[in-house]
Amino acid sequence: MLKRFLLLPVLIATVHLSVAQAVKDAEKYVAIISEEGLKDKLSILASDALEGRLTGSRGQKMAAAFIAHHFETSGLIGPVGNSYFQKVPLKETKPLVNNLIINEQKYENYGDMFFLGVDHFEGIKSAPIVFAGLGKVEDLQKLDCRNKAVLILSGKLDNQIFSSIAEQATLLREKGAQAVVAIPDATEEEFNNYAGRIEGFLGNGMMALENSPAPRLPNVFFAKKKIAEEIFSVSWDKLSDIASGKSNKKLRESRIGWQNQTSTRNFTSENVLGYLEGTDKKDELVVVTAHFDHVGLTGDPKDPVFNGADDDGSGTAAVMQLAEAFTKAYQEGTKPRRSILFMTVTGEEEGLFGSAHYVANPVFPLSQTVVDLNIDMIGRSDPQHSTDNKYVYVIGSDKLSTELHKLHEQINTTYSGLTLDYTYNDEKHPEQLYYRSDHWNFAKNSIPIIFYFDGIHEDYHKATDEVSKIDFDALTKRTRLIFRTAWELANRENRPAIDRGR
Repeated sequence: MLKRFLLLPVLIATVHLSVAQAVKDAEKYVAIISEEGLKDKLSILASDALEGRLTGSRGQKMAAAFIAHHFETSGLIGPVGNSYFQKVPLKETKPLVNNLIINEQKYENYGDMFFLGVDHFEGIKSAPIVFAGLGKVEDLQKLDCRNKAVLILSGKLDNQIFSSIAEQATLLREKGAQAVVAIPDATEEEFNNYAGRIEGFLGNGMMALENSPAPRLPNVFFAKKKIAEEIFSVSWDKLSDIASGKSNKKLRESRIGWQNQTSTRNFTSENVLGYLEGTDKKDELVVVTAHFDHVGLTGDPKDPVFNGADDDGSGTAAVMQLAEAFTKAYQEGTKPRRSILFMTVTGEEEGLFGSAHYVANPVFPLSQTVVDLNIDMIGRSDPQHSTDNKYVYVIGSDKLSTELHKLHEQINTTYSGLTLDYTYNDEKHPEQLYYRSDHWNFAKNSIPIIFYFDGIHEDYHKATDEVSKIDFDALTKRTRLIFRTAWELANRENRPAIDRGR
């Protein structure tokens, strides 16, 4: 069974327990985290009745009420003026009309092009358009684009394309550009599929925190190759040769227009917070997070709900089970030295809004926040681990605190025995996951974090992400690792030292 257990000292009132007693208590309460308990919670969170938990929707509010009720019945305190809800004010801008106009022909949104603009004017604008090749920084810096539109050949149509275009568009905005037309190197089928995905995410509107400043970007359109050919009356191959320097052909002068009409509404969502007060170090805080929103309804009557069982029903169920285990220990006299905040956040799918609002309006001082353990998808296995579920991707544990990283590895090696996969921990990895979940809002405020993740599987952001596909054995193993880690961090003498930049 268990060997020496030196990592989990526990304090009851002011009396330190023996190492042996700490082992016994930790393993007693880790056993509360069970497949049955996780399945019970996830079956509700990811049910069709919650309608995909879109931020601000009826289903999301139903999920929030379910989580708050669980926190209350478990014995957690509502720390927001005796409430479990931290209100998150949001705004949504919904496109009504977005057209690209070339030679008097209108191309509608999500057809031959899709619009990622932020300049929410009403009406029609037009401008001369200039060619910027592959959009290299040195070329953009020399480009005369004031009061003009700019066309860029943007490369492969993947998740990296948006960060690249954002950088290019920011520079072009500073130089006075009015619009950017990005032409990815994609087949008609690839473009149509991608445009369909974008419509699923943005067709019902773009959200932002209510008081957030508008991004200073020009209007950005992604368009098919044939639109570039139409603009400059030249074939795609020749345009590519000009961009790569193989040809010095001079392009004809041309103009484009774009039409925009939007509607805006303000609304409120909520983070759900449950607080467990510590003992002698109660002013310090361990935070455990997961996002409980997802992307709503599919529009397909055959499978109408994006259930989000793994993303992030699995993480939300884990937070609820962790709260249950810690409160059970508390009620039986095994109280953590540090306080613990269990927080399920809203708006992650739309832009990390719930966690951004929390760190801007913290219920407890960020300076006293020791760590954020963030859980976003831990209920499945990806193709790289199809034959062994005893793994978890770990992201960010070493970014701020070497001590946290080593401590986590030691806990896992001694007690959990999972394979800790650091593939996505590389900040140069094309998926850029270190910046894509709620831990990032803590990390950029110099709070050490660990992000737990199971990988990108075939049902990611699809209607087929359902409870029937969850591996509850894997979900339980990973949640128990997080419990042991949180237990140690809540009870050790010193908080993890920050010795690295973010």
